[in-house]
Amino acid sequence: MGVLTGRTALVTGASRGIGRGIAERLGRDGARVAVHYGSNEAAAKETVAAIEAAGGSAFEIRADLAEPGAAQGLWEEFEARADGLDILVNNAGIGTSSAFAEIEEAEFDRLFTVNTKAPFFLAQLAAPRLREGGRIINISSGVTRTTLLPDLMPYAMTKSALDVFTRYLARVLGPRGITANTVAPGIVDTDVNAEWLRASDEAWAGAAAFSVLGKVGTPAEIADVVAFLASPDGRWVTGQWVDATGGSLV
Repeated sequence: MGVLTGRTALVTGASRGIGRGIAERLGRDGARVAVHYGSNEAAAKETVAAIEAAGGSAFEIRADLAEPGAAQGLWEEFEARADGLDILVNNAGIGTSSAFAEIEEAEFDRLFTVNTKAPFFLAQLAAPRLREGGRIINISSGVTRTTLLPDLMPYAMTKSALDVFTRYLARVLGPRGITANTVAPGIVDTDVNAEWLRASDEAWAGAAAFSVLGKVGTPAEIADVVAFLASPDGRWVTGQWVDATGGSLV
């Protein structure tokens, strides 16, 4: 039996990339996983199929987190498919190629809606649903602790707010034995990053050079950190910003 057998998890943005890696790992550890997606139903079904092929249990659930009322709608659909919640992983997020001097108000608002507002209300509505000893894990970014990539300023702002939110959550939910932590990846080999990351050997080498380990991260490596925090072994860790950048900030 896996360490999460009997527990139920919701992972947002779980149809691909880091989210898929997390969903598959929690599934292998025994959790029943709700695989959230925004638009790519086929990819979400692939994630569910992969979890089930490995002996786990999962189902897909759709919500456009940029839309008003998305959090409420997501939980209503979740409750029609699952009985109770133990783990919430707020992974879904969007980026932007618009820097400080270029970004327009509509894009700025959408960025904060998906990356900051949605996790807030998903957690707010999750709180009464979470069983004692539950977990909330928010996926942030290493760019909240460095200014080496100034074009990512608007994106970093959304994730910085998530970092602060996590610390407050830890205090608010701690009396119920619920932990809240942030995991901050660095550069990870996902399809979102593929266009620039795999554009040339030089691009790959440059990305790998950020890490003191000399490599680009994988979704599985981030998922392993999340799995620890979600497991019984992570019960005494809360309110923390966990650096999963491969030493990129050293």
